[in-house]
Amino acid sequence: MAKDRSRIADYLVYLLVRAVVCVLQILSFEQAKRLARGLARLIHRVDRRHRLVALDNLRHAFGDQLSDAEREAMVRRVYEHFCTMMVEMIHLPRRLHPTTWRRYLDSSLNRRLAEALLTSRPTLLVTGHFGNWEAAGYTLALFGFETYAIARTLDNPHLDRFLRQFRERTGQHILAKHGEFERIQDVLKSGGILATLGDQDAGQRGQFVPFFGRPASTHKAVAILALEYDVQLVVVGMPRLGNPPRYHTLVEDVIDPKEYASRHDAVAAMTERFTAALERIVRAAPEQYFWLHRRWKHQPKERKARQAA
Repeated sequence: MAKDRSRIADYLVYLLVRAVVCVLQILSFEQAKRLARGLARLIHRVDRRHRLVALDNLRHAFGDQLSDAEREAMVRRVYEHFCTMMVEMIHLPRRLHPTTWRRYLDSSLNRRLAEALLTSRPTLLVTGHFGNWEAAGYTLALFGFETYAIARTLDNPHLDRFLRQFRERTGQHILAKHGEFERIQDVLKSGGILATLGDQDAGQRGQFVPFFGRPASTHKAVAILALEYDVQLVVVGMPRLGNPPRYHTLVEDVIDPKEYASRHDAVAAMTERFTAALERIVRAAPEQYFWLHRRWKHQPKERKARQAA
């Protein structure tokens, strides 16, 4: 009976989300953005748990560079950014087309990115929970590149199917983080384009590398795949700029695994390098980073032991 109630609850949540999406689509883009700002203020007020996580993350990341008041203000801007991003994604299919992209993108496809995408070698785009990472994959598919993105399957199957349909609307393909590893390998073997988030906590077995001065558990798979399949890593971000907002494709680093092939610490070195590049991207617009998630949830065991002592 509990499972039946769970399925019913999943479907009710799905219907609620679809209803909210419909309301936002009925509104004009400017009206929807005003609603998003109001929603951000409300969530900031009631979501104490994530607000405290964000404040703690900013305290560790920037130390005395930010006062208590500045940290509070930045957390409010973080909520506003991501509520606005949600509205932008809902309106994106109606606004961003091959004939209208110049209104919403700061420039044409970044030259370094284009050069990487047009080679015969496979490419792995590494980004983070920064700017509008969903729009990045949408845009590449819009320009005619067949891309694959690695994403975690949502627990709610109805929402997962709905989000997948949106993401694949322009031609990009979504691969499940767990369960589709063979397809991921096939994409790289065939010289394809794969995108992944490189700033997710990988648990106690992850590769610990510095991120804003603290050890951050990071998935080793990015570097391992790059080394095994000769995949060039392109570290990218898509920050929102100006008013009216436009998105800018920022390429912070291009990493060739051939430079590390003979090193015994190749995985650690490459992981540290792309993480450092992601940090530089975030520092350029920290209010557009998802400080609400526990990026430093796990710490090296010896570090925990010292802290306990």
